[in-house]
Amino acid sequence: MDYHSDRFNDASLMIYKNEKLIALLPANRVDSTIYSHQGLTYGGLIFGEKLKFRDVLKIFKAVLKYLSDNGIETLELKQLPSFYARCPNDELLYLMFLTEAQLFRRDALSVLNLKHRPKFSKDRIEGNKRGIKNGLIVKEVDHFDAFWNTILTINLEEKHQTKPVHSLEEITMLKRKFPKHIRQFNVYKDDVLVAGTTIFETEFVAHSQYISGNKDKNILGSLDVLHTYLIENVFHNKAYFDFGISNENNGKQINEGLQYWKEGFGARTMIQDFYRIPTENHKLLKNVMI
Repeated sequence: MDYHSDRFNDASLMIYKNEKLIALLPANRVDSTIYSHQGLTYGGLIFGEKLKFRDVLKIFKAVLKYLSDNGIETLELKQLPSFYARCPNDELLYLMFLTEAQLFRRDALSVLNLKHRPKFSKDRIEGNKRGIKNGLIVKEVDHFDAFWNTILTINLEEKHQTKPVHSLEEITMLKRKFPKHIRQFNVYKDDVLVAGTTIFETEFVAHSQYISGNKDKNILGSLDVLHTYLIENVFHNKAYFDFGISNENNGKQINEGLQYWKEGFGARTMIQDFYRIPTENHKLLKNVMI
């Protein structure tokens, strides 16, 4: 997280037992609130798969009490989507119930189960055929300059009046640090860049962090041919392909066209929850185990 440390007042916690590190909470502070780190897409309490529920309960209780004792009134926690975990990992969801946490946001992720995926829709199949007919070529590249400068940044500015979460310099630096986990796939017509996607790859999941094409993307079929290629050839051995959210307005609305396009590949909705917990509610975790 060092690359954007200047944007946040870091308040990350490390939890130890007998001088052994057993859990982490990446976090930042704003006034009297601690946020599950706002500079990370996915968050929550991080702990090893060997920990049992009793351990997670004690850890979370200790975290809330520590924050309360140090003048923090609220913890805002974003959950790790379940399909990113190596094994079942809903301990925190149960603890949200016990601490009477407020669910204040729920994002809808479009996720394709690559082991049991349905057939592509007629529109996506036809879009892929259009791309092939138009002679589109998909290539993996080691640089982001062309995609950032000629496609992604322009589209985000024109359509949403915003910029990519990562600057060109930041994504390039992250690629240097994590070369096997951050990958760029571009689509070319006659050697001209027409579309692309930036993939964040984990052990089980390929996640499209950025997806964008030029104004002719629907006519050319560029995004269809790109994602058909990725799903069927590059990441077919993964467990999931995560297209990300189609939400707007803090999860309250869904971009219907974007959702329709993702579902055409067989993606279905999975959720990421955001909770608000009064830290004084650590007291509610006293007599859980009987």
